[in-house]
Amino acid sequence: MVVGLACLFQVSVISLLSNLALGLMTFTLTLRLFYKAMELVRFCDREHPFQSYLDEDSTLTDEDTIRVVEKIVLLIATLITELKRLFFIDSIMDSLKFIGLLYLLTYVGVQTNGLTLMISGVICVFSLPLAYKLQQERIDKLINAVKLLVDKSKELIEIVATLAKPAPPPAPAPKPKLKSK
Repeated sequence: MVVGLACLFQVSVISLLSNLALGLMTFTLTLRLFYKAMELVRFCDREHPFQSYLDEDSTLTDEDTIRVVEKIVLLIATLITELKRLFFIDSIMDSLKFIGLLYLLTYVGVQTNGLTLMISGVICVFSLPLAYKLQQERIDKLINAVKLLVDKSKELIEIVATLAKPAPPPAPAPKPKLKSK
């Protein structure tokens, strides 16, 4: 996977896909012609080498299509709702976190491109579990320390937020009731 992704640095995606398709077609055509020649010489009586793939039913039923489209529409609607909530500041804290994430992503975008991130992601997917297994105790201690720091920071922010809120106005004094004669 890493080699395939690294090839994208040198060759465009269209060229890569067309060359892969040509390689596949060369293999399948050669194999099909070989089986056809064997059949013509009557050396063996075999069926089409890819008949099982051709016979496979890959059509979607109406129910399957509706289910897939509903999932896609639900995901898009959820995404739009969440982005609308973040951009129009439904929750100040969530929007500030989103702004921080976008700000950090600008630095990531300047330093790397998407392909570099994909290669890094593939490498991490295969190497991080091994690194965690080898250093599990140290990583768990570090994670617990970070969790403790985050919890204390949250408590501090909550205390500051409660102190920063203005005191509620005093309740008006009850008016004396006049006695009627």
